[in-house]
Amino acid sequence: MVRHYIVKGRVQGVGFRWLVHREAGARELKGWVRNTDEGEVEIMVAGSEEKLAELRAVLERGSRGSRVDAVQEKDMDETTAAGLESFRIEGAW
Repeated sequence: MVRHYIVKGRVQGVGFRWLVHREAGARELKGWVRNTDEGEVEIMVAGSEEKLAELRAVLERGSRGSRVDAVQEKDMDETTAAGLESFRIEGAW
């Protein structure tokens, strides 16, 4: 399964991407996380339904210092997974 998430709230500058990176890696998910210009965090991730549900719970909880107002979720076409590699943070360097 492949999912695209947009997380809204106070999610930039509070370690949110690093939390997602750690939790996705622990679940052996593929994909990426990045900040958007609108102040949100965007995630593209591929894995089993069970592991994606676990990650969704992490997104809703957030990191220390964050405030999650909404998590938008969209199922993507399975072919999207072909371009995804080990989970990474985009634009962090």
